[in-house]
Amino acid sequence: MIVQKFGGTSVGNADRIKNLLNLIQTDKPNIVVLSAVSGTTNKLVEITENLYQQDKNAACQNMEALQKEYFQLVDELYDTENKKSEAIELVKAHFTYLKRFTERVFTILQEKAVLAQGELLSTALFQGLLEERSINSVLLPALDFMRIDKNLDPDEYYIKENLNRILKNNANTKLFVTQGYICRNAYGEIDNLKRGGSDYTASLIGQAIQAEEIQIWTDIDGLHNNDPRYVKNTQPVANLSFEEAAELAYYGAKILHPSSILPAKKADIPVRLKNSLNPNRPGTIIQNSTPIPGIKAIAAKDNITVVRIKSDRMLFAYGFLRKVFEVFEIYKTPIDMITTSEVAVSMSIDDTTHLNDIMIDLKKFGQVEITPNQVIIAMVGYIPHSEKGYASKVFDALLPVPIHMISYGASNHNISLIIDQNNKLEALNALHLKLYRNNEA
Repeated sequence: MIVQKFGGTSVGNADRIKNLLNLIQTDKPNIVVLSAVSGTTNKLVEITENLYQQDKNAACQNMEALQKEYFQLVDELYDTENKKSEAIELVKAHFTYLKRFTERVFTILQEKAVLAQGELLSTALFQGLLEERSINSVLLPALDFMRIDKNLDPDEYYIKENLNRILKNNANTKLFVTQGYICRNAYGEIDNLKRGGSDYTASLIGQAIQAEEIQIWTDIDGLHNNDPRYVKNTQPVANLSFEEAAELAYYGAKILHPSSILPAKKADIPVRLKNSLNPNRPGTIIQNSTPIPGIKAIAAKDNITVVRIKSDRMLFAYGFLRKVFEVFEIYKTPIDMITTSEVAVSMSIDDTTHLNDIMIDLKKFGQVEITPNQVIIAMVGYIPHSEKGYASKVFDALLPVPIHMISYGASNHNISLIIDQNNKLEALNALHLKLYRNNEA
């Protein structure tokens, strides 16, 4: 069995949804994971903001506008009047449900239910298309098997047991359709795997069923060796190890959700990245493989804040770093990078939700400086410590760019550094020219 996940752009309009019929594999058992139609989640977020602000008129207007878009989608998607009529009634039911939230106090639990409507709609409409084309398939509600625990981590045992039970009850079916992103929490309430979580859903499903392969379909020809939005002449990377892919995803490669690598890696399932708009391109395959030395790709992680603590008292002080890390742990704020000296420690974070509270606690240990608007540039590949020359290429390329922090040697897969956000484009292009110009010749 394989798992195929299609992102929002792959289901962005009626023609692209119809095109999925050419991409889904029906010659072997297959679970198709769909995101919401492109743009829907953003509009649902806007509706939730209206509801939090108790702006009933704005919420209703945005609901009406979105409902009209779905009516248009239905008209373009189906050929038969019967199926169009069924789909219209389905859309009306979803928006009737949404409008009920204008009549009550709006909370975080209701927000999760509102955001779930995008995936519930896209999968129901696609299942309707399969039925119209007489393609045998079963719609698997993700809310029946996808769950997170009290720590907001996937409940892997629950997912495996319930998903395989449902599949066993449909043993004569080869094609299944389910929602990405959405789940239930430990209390049975509708929740989600955060933005980009459809990749995570696909990987968790693949792990649960021991899939032959997990395919992530987007609108890009695989994972590129640099960000094609900012750098010209980028190329897709044919092969990546799980470690390399995880580093790239974490440090900004937009094609892949950072969490989605771990379940596939644990189960040793290859992950293939493909372009739904250009399916003949080979894309990128991520799997356990013998690493080849070299920097394979460059990624950038934006909106980084550097926190620096300076204290003469920390000289040779046992437990100082532990106390600092405990502050970040209390506020559940992950640290991206860290550097230390005899009298100072610098850390980078990308979540500033609790930054003021963190600063107050850290000031007990010394002077605290905050530098916002930073970016992490990560060079990822297989960079063994025994090999020479990689660092010199990186720093030669960045001679004109001030560097605030450097991380090198923590692993064999990453050289990372922090620079000002306004130097990002210069850095990405300079590194690309230095590292890959011979490949483009």
